[in-house]
Amino acid sequence: MRKKIVAGNWKMNNDLAQTETLITELKAQNGAADVEVMIAPSFTNLWQAFNALKGSSIEVIAQNMHFAESGAYTGEVSAAMLKSVGIKTVILGHSERRAYFNESDAILAKKVDAALANELQIIFCFGEELADRKSGNQEAIVANQIRNALFHLNAAAFKNIVLAYEPVWAIGTGETATAEQAQDMHAFIRKTIANTYGAEVADSISILYGGSCKPSNAKEIFAKPDVDGGLIGGAALNASDFFAIVNAF
Repeated sequence: MRKKIVAGNWKMNNDLAQTETLITELKAQNGAADVEVMIAPSFTNLWQAFNALKGSSIEVIAQNMHFAESGAYTGEVSAAMLKSVGIKTVILGHSERRAYFNESDAILAKKVDAALANELQIIFCFGEELADRKSGNQEAIVANQIRNALFHLNAAAFKNIVLAYEPVWAIGTGETATAEQAQDMHAFIRKTIANTYGAEVADSISILYGGSCKPSNAKEIFAKPDVDGGLIGGAALNASDFFAIVNAF
């Protein structure tokens, strides 16, 4: 049975005091026992968050990492550095990293390899822009992003990968993705994996939805057969909203 996952990406929000306050609020919430809950604070607060959530069912994960082990990469953080503060999972390929920091599929393939070499789990993000959706090119874009960054791996590697589909056109644009559109793309993603790695791998991999998931639409989206949870942005910054999404299953 595929894992149900709700991961909160805090992005560049919350200083140390705000992080501590939100974690206290999160610990007071009750989540469904069969849902894995994750939060991704900023790099500066990973250690504090990890310590504050020891003994909790909430996992602290990282928002990004560099592909190099060490060296002259000012401002970057390596997989080994993340592991040294207790991190076991990292988000790679987020749409904002692609758009604002020019992360290509080739760069992301190197990051994927580095994460797996360091025994980190990966939440791998991908998705189409508004122009791609309007032109009907969304499936080709998504398939290429997955193939270019992941299809050099062997089948066993996918045990350590969670996929996160981000319809970039439905995030902060005023456009809205329906639950049916989410299901259609998730089913296509699973078929794309199956065509190369077989049905067993495709059916075992969790695919999260990352398109402005909120308490008001989470239940409808999560009810779809190929949607296994969400990668949550803004709603993850409010403890009650975040756990309303967790409990939407």
